[in-house]
Amino acid sequence: MAHELRETVLEGHDALELHAVEREIVLTLVPGAGMIGASLTHQGRELLHRGGGLAAWTQRGKTFGIPLLHPWANRLERLNYSAAGRHVLLDPERMPVTFDGAGLPIHGLLHASPRWKVGHTHADGGGVSVGARYDAAGDAALLAGFPFPHTLDLAVSLRTDLLTWSVTLTATGDVAVPVSFGWHPYLRLPGIRRADWELTLPLVREALLDARSIPTGQTRPAPFTAGLLGTRSFDDLFPLLADPPEFVLAGGDGALRLRLEEGYQCAQVYSPPDADFICFEPMTAATDALRRGGAGLRLVAPGAELTARWSLLVEGRPGR
Repeated sequence: MAHELRETVLEGHDALELHAVEREIVLTLVPGAGMIGASLTHQGRELLHRGGGLAAWTQRGKTFGIPLLHPWANRLERLNYSAAGRHVLLDPERMPVTFDGAGLPIHGLLHASPRWKVGHTHADGGGVSVGARYDAAGDAALLAGFPFPHTLDLAVSLRTDLLTWSVTLTATGDVAVPVSFGWHPYLRLPGIRRADWELTLPLVREALLDARSIPTGQTRPAPFTAGLLGTRSFDDLFPLLADPPEFVLAGGDGALRLRLEEGYQCAQVYSPPDADFICFEPMTAATDALRRGGAGLRLVAPGAELTARWSLLVEGRPGR
């Protein structure tokens, strides 16, 4: 099966398209906007929620595509945290901090960073791939809010109908690096009513959250694991997942199957009422783990590395 890599421009940004030609699957990446997955189409139908477009993502952080959230995913309870022997006060005047509706710092500091450098591209009959690196040593604003020198090496590949995102974090300084990044793939089924989306979720325990969506430390059995989305909404953290940790969104003649392959310990499921998307969010640590520490927060020792990988299978012809 032929695979191709094509250069293009999306809303004024240089972009790369990964094509599985016979399956008519195209993933568009924008290196200069945080290596975000800006579009995923199958036979011309968009499988990602794109909201107000790339501009709304880069300028205001609006929900869009498949963004990487680093150095933390979701919320922190306060503007200060202590990790790996370092004490940090987040200052929105000096650092690219964004806030949720309750005023909590959310989704890290990397956002739509233009500092990703593409270093590898490849395409042949077996697949197509792109590799890029982010080096925190050159990003003073991020280091002010996350003073742990490191690099991120991101590899994104498409083989027939299987897409894979692999991140390797390497600690490049003399201090260990806390690991709490995650992803938000905003998935959708075009042409099918949200209420008719069929879900299969590998959920075992649900974290109890306070009114600000911060974990209380208590859990309960997951109340829902399979069935129609119907009128349900989600904004929930699941610290314990079944094996294999595969999330399925099905409808029409196919499905989207998202699997946590390596390095991701928990997940959030997010779909507000009447939203035209659902997020199955790979997370290397639970919400607020960077501030709380404990056994759930892994540290990468100086000179060591950690790899986390997840995949998305476009099965059949999802949607109509």
